[in-house]
Amino acid sequence: MEATFGGLSGMHWALLGAVVAMIGGGAGSSMGITYVANVAGGVLTDMPERFGPMLPLVVIPGTQGIYGFITAVLVAFVMKPSSGWEALPGWLGFLIFLACLPVCFVGFVSGMFQGLTAAGAAGMVAKRREEMGRALVLPALVETYAVLSLIITILSFFVIIRPFYTSLGI
Repeated sequence: MEATFGGLSGMHWALLGAVVAMIGGGAGSSMGITYVANVAGGVLTDMPERFGPMLPLVVIPGTQGIYGFITAVLVAFVMKPSSGWEALPGWLGFLIFLACLPVCFVGFVSGMFQGLTAAGAAGMVAKRREEMGRALVLPALVETYAVLSLIITILSFFVIIRPFYTSLGI
């Protein structure tokens, strides 16, 4: 069994996957929150009483960063073989890296677009507070794809790692 794959050990590939998932999700969330916070800030300047309805719209793009964090934690704690990271072959670490990519890319893109969608929804709430429920549905639709990417990443982890654990007798 080859200890490395593409010059990196299994541990290095797996940790690289954790890092890119966190970077993609975190960057997308940061940009998305910035988009909607700019609109909400303008609304709150004239209508400070709208803070309550604006807050969920500002917060919702932050979930992609949370999904990146969950992925990183899963890599660090769940994917680590009980016999230690040294036992993780390079090819298996590379597969874990690939499994992290849905959260990385979808989190990055959906975080940005969710922020833009929430910014439009914030404009809607600025004009008609009673439309908050409908306004929240719009960015929630974008959230669906971030959730699906997390589910695919988690399912991929367990499809990838189960045969390895079985071969170790775990």
